[in-house]
Amino acid sequence: MRPFNKVPQFSSHIGDFGMDTITLAGPLEAKLAAVKQAGFSQIMLAARDIVGHPQGVDTAVNLVRASGLRVTGFQVLRDFEGLGGHLHDYKVDIAKQMITLASALGAKVLLACSSTSQHASGDGNAIVRDLRKLAMLALPHGIKVAYEGLSWGRHINEVHAAWELVERADFPNLGLGVDSYHIFATNTALDRLDFIDPDKIFLVQLADFMWQETRTPEERRDTARHFRVFPGEGVHSEALSTLVRKLDSLGYRGDYSFEVFNDDYQQLPLPFVAQRAQASALWLAETVLHRTVPLPGAMRLRAMN
Repeated sequence: MRPFNKVPQFSSHIGDFGMDTITLAGPLEAKLAAVKQAGFSQIMLAARDIVGHPQGVDTAVNLVRASGLRVTGFQVLRDFEGLGGHLHDYKVDIAKQMITLASALGAKVLLACSSTSQHASGDGNAIVRDLRKLAMLALPHGIKVAYEGLSWGRHINEVHAAWELVERADFPNLGLGVDSYHIFATNTALDRLDFIDPDKIFLVQLADFMWQETRTPEERRDTARHFRVFPGEGVHSEALSTLVRKLDSLGYRGDYSFEVFNDDYQQLPLPFVAQRAQASALWLAETVLHRTVPLPGAMRLRAMN
């Protein structure tokens, strides 16, 4: 494989940054309002916010479409690849429903995480076959599939391993999901990204956390699901800055979503949490990427230190 390295192009807005509904407590309509009020133009949707709406899926879909927020993507399809027989058939049915929901919401990206199932094969050919099949199911709906290597994945747990399979599958709407948390949790060297085609990175999710190491898959999973913080709030700020600049220099021009699972934030008012996300976006745009940031009403807020 050859390293990919495109000529950087300057961008001048925070429209590349968005929030994830999993970060926020409360009903869907309140989440949408808080995200928009904080100045974001896009949102990453979790399936439970849609199917769990008390007035039903149709109402939830209408709320998203009426919000004016662009849908960054829809998550998450788990444990799809490497299964056989009735387990594979079951997951295909699940995938079809996830794709249908994503399409109804106007989401152009479906996030699929590497399998953690003890029943999943680690055979590369089987995984490639299944990823190609998933992408084929999504293709008629105009949806891209972003395959992400979970840091506690059973067979695929690093970004370059996920990329090798995506590259082998070689399907137009199959690409990579890059998550800063998983890169830091596995201490993956950033030069591994040099061999990834930036046009095949369909989504980048950003988060930090409050300690340096997660030594076991169990620690990685527990930290990921309960203790993430926004970029600039944790102890990996320098590494995260380097990662974002690295992706930018490689030529990535897609979306960044703040995927922050945090139990404390689930107990706090929505505007408070959304404002922390806004400060994080300003820090990334102005301090890390050195972009000029126009905010609603020409109001400028203090970037994070």
